[in-house]
Amino acid sequence: MHFPFKYNYIVAEGAVMFPTSTVGRKIMMALTGQFMIIYVLAHVLGNSTIYSGAINSYAEGLRHWPFVLVLWSSRFLLFLSLALHSFYGVVIKLENRRAKPGSYSVTNYQSATFAGRTMIWTGIVIGSYLIYHLLHFTYQVIDPSVAATAHPDVLGRPDVLMMVVRSFQNPGIVIIYLVGVTSLLLHLMHGIQSSFQTWGMNNDRTLPLIVKAGLAAATVLFIGYAAIPITIIFGILKG
Repeated sequence: MHFPFKYNYIVAEGAVMFPTSTVGRKIMMALTGQFMIIYVLAHVLGNSTIYSGAINSYAEGLRHWPFVLVLWSSRFLLFLSLALHSFYGVVIKLENRRAKPGSYSVTNYQSATFAGRTMIWTGIVIGSYLIYHLLHFTYQVIDPSVAATAHPDVLGRPDVLMMVVRSFQNPGIVIIYLVGVTSLLLHLMHGIQSSFQTWGMNNDRTLPLIVKAGLAAATVLFIGYAAIPITIIFGILKG
C-alpha cells in the first residue's frame, strides 16, 4: 500500500518498531484508535444480548474454547492499543504545544471543537472508567454481594444478568457509567474524524461526510452503552 507521506521508526530489540516522526505517531494513534472502536462495537453487541435474556449464555460461551482465546487475545490487544494510544496522544499534544506560539494557540482554540479541545481529558476519564468497569463486572470486587460468580443461575452459570441489573439499580453507579460513555461519545466524535485525516482521506468534498459519519458512529455507540443502565434504573429492563 502506498501512503502519501513519510515517517521514521526506531527499531528496538525483537524488531519492535516505534515511530519517531509526528506523522508516524499519528498513524499509530489512528491504528490503535480504530482497533479500539472495533472492540467497543463488538463489546456493545455482546452486551445487547441482555435484552433477550441471553447474556448469561453469551458470557458462559466466552469462557470456552475457541472463544476464550478470542476474548483474551482481544483484551491483550486492547490494553496494548490503549497504552500506545495514550502515550502517543500525550506526546503529540506536548509537541503541538511547544510548536505553537501563544497567539496562534488562542486562534486555534477558538476554531477547534469542544470535543477536539478536550481529547486528553476525555481520554483520562475513559481510562479511569475502563479500570472501574473491569473491577466492577470483570473482577467483581466493587460490590461482591451481587457478583455473578457468587450467584449462579438455574443452569449453574454465573448470573451476569442479575449482577448487571442489581448494579444499575444504584443511581451512583449509573452516573459513573453515563459519565464514562459521554466521554467516549466526545472522544470518538473528534477521534474518528482525525483518524481519517491521518490516512489522507479528507478533502473539501469528503470532510463533511466524514464529520457526519463520525458523529453518527459515536452517537450509536453512546446509545448502545447508555441504554442498558438507563432502561434498568427506570425499571424497563428487569432481571
